Amino acid sequence: MPSTGTTRARTTVTALALTAALAGTVTATASPAAARTSYARYVALGDSYASGAGVPDQIDTACTRSSRNYPSLVSAALAPTARADVTCGGATTAHMTTTQTGSGGPQFDALTADTDLVTLTIGGNDIGFADIIVRCATLGLFSPNGAPCKSSYAKSGVDQLAVKIDATAARIAATLDGIRQRSPGATVLVTGYPAILPDNGTNCFSTVSIAKGDAPWLRDTEKHLNAVIAAQAAGHGARYVDTYTPSVGHDACKPTGTRWLEPLIASGAAPFHPNAAGEQSMATATLAAAG
Repeated sequence: MPSTGTTRARTTVTALALTAALAGTVTATASPAAARTSYARYVALGDSYASGAGVPDQIDTACTRSSRNYPSLVSAALAPTARADVTCGGATTAHMTTTQTGSGGPQFDALTADTDLVTLTIGGNDIGFADIIVRCATLGLFSPNGAPCKSSYAKSGVDQLAVKIDATAARIAATLDGIRQRSPGATVLVTGYPAILPDNGTNCFSTVSIAKGDAPWLRDTEKHLNAVIAAQAAGHGARYVDTYTPSVGHDACKPTGTRWLEPLIASGAAPFHPNAAGEQSMATATLAAAG
């Protein structure tokens, strides 16, 4: 019979494989603070943080799309004449113009000349979200008090994850320019990502096997990605939606009822993704930015 530590390690790795699969591949209630501006045609683009991976009810299992994802809540509040939600779990910037497995085609196909509101959540999969989670949580098992994941990304003396994030800037810029070309009159709202780990840099090893020294580095890495997204939004005629700040104190380390993102052993969403409360928070921030 395997030891407790071995059993736990195997359980963790198995669950992490599920996380990677989810990344590769609740009736809507809106915030009472409805936006002042009315919109006629709304298109939602993006990845699993926008599709609501694992949040019930899943209305498109191939794209892990929920009836209670933040685009559904935004649509319920704004009541546009027409709405298209083409968000899909695992999407990268490349899937704006190319067909993703399980999707109905390139996400940009939903855009029209008369689209007047677009929301976008993208970038996490461009830097390898699933691989980062699997690597960091696995390495943490062997060095819980160190920073093994950070070290693994900096073997050359350069933080390769930071390099990946900086390289994503051009792809996000091209995505925003592509939206503008297809829907020149649209208000474009680009969300960042909510807090996955505690903002104070602590970890919760019994819940998520992230090493003590890796937790603050991962926090800063996520903030770096959000800063890049915000900068590209500002430079390409879009509005940045800060979903990180409202989520502080509601990360995956918090207990059920407080957390807005689910931990490794998830309930109500895919691991390391927003649950229904998290999607509601993203909707509230998006509605505020909509005007």
